[in-house]
This record gives sequence, C-alpha cells and structure tokens, in this order.
Amino acid sequence: MEWVIWGALFAVIVVIFGLFARERMTMTKSNRPVYSVLRDFSLTNQNGAAVTLDDLRGKVWAADIVFTRCPGPCRRMTRDMARLQDLWPKEAPVRFVTLTTDPEYDTPAVMKRFADEHKADHERWHFLSGPKEDIVRLAIDGLKLTALEKDEKERESINDLFIHSTIFVIVDKRGQVRATVETDNAEALTTARAVIEELLHER
Repeated sequence: MEWVIWGALFAVIVVIFGLFARERMTMTKSNRPVYSVLRDFSLTNQNGAAVTLDDLRGKVWAADIVFTRCPGPCRRMTRDMARLQDLWPKEAPVRFVTLTTDPEYDTPAVMKRFADEHKADHERWHFLSGPKEDIVRLAIDGLKLTALEKDEKERESINDLFIHSTIFVIVDKRGQVRATVETDNAEALTTARAVIEELLHER
C-alpha cells in the first residue's frame, strides 16, 4: 500500500512538472523564425566609440539604415525610431541602431548632430559609421537591408544619392534577425513594440 501511495504521489509530481515546463516554454520561446545570424562587427558610433555585436548581446534591438543628407524617408524613419526609443525606460535591455549608407559624409560628428536633432539617447541608440565594406557586411549580408547608390541620371536632386530599405529590423538577444517592420505602415510602431516585447521574454 505504501508503494502505491508513493507511486501515485510521484506520478502527480511528474504531471505537475510537465505542465509547468510546457507553460514555461510557451511563455519564453517565440515561434518567430530566424532569418539571419549576425557575424561580429565593429563600427563607430556618434560618440566616437567602437560598437561590436558583443555590446548588443543580451539585448533586443531595432535597426535601420538612413543617410543624413536624405531628401526622402530618412527623417520620418528616424522620428519613428525616436518614438520607439521612448516606449521603454532607460534600464530596459532594448537598444536602437541606425546605420548610414553614406559613411564618407556621415562621420561620427555628423551623425552626432543628426542624433541630437532627433533627441536620441546616446547610451541606448547607436548611429553607426565606418568603412563602407564593414557597413555592407552588417547591413546587407547580416541585417538583409538594401542600400544602392543611385545613378546620377536618376537623381531627382543633388542629395538624392541612395535607394535603401525603409524597414526596422528586429534582432534578438542572441544576435539573430527575427522580424522586419515596414515603417510606412500606420501600425509600424505598434507592431515593432509587440515584437520587441515578445523577444524580451524569450529565453
């Protein structure tokens, strides 16, 4: 009889543990696919500091690509990123990354003025510049963004220099690309916030 009681108790414990584990996995593992795994990089932010992939590990981050002379969507995108930045307190493990398509012009000093103009938190939002090949490796190979220099004949103005993505790319705490959000959608910020919150709870 004693063995029956202990056996029943053990079975109950196993069932409870199984239910707890299943609920925990549901809460902490996202079903979002992995689109790309980033390789290490080193670029320079608006403060003149090197930023690497290791600096962003353990944090969920949103990235985009713009250039400061842009006559098109870049300022709107940056304003939207600023609004996204303001949705989390400073201590939250959320970061923001803006790459430039125009590193020869967009030096750290130029990027800093651009960041200040958009009220960027310099501790949480990196405006990255550096050698063009390094930017291409991160932006195009890693984040799957698009950036193409426009032919002079196709330019509508002197600063109409590039065709580039208008999306926010969401990267998880392991440096994996998990989602993209089109910024010209009215629900862009709501969608980006939901994805970031989801990945923040992923373990």
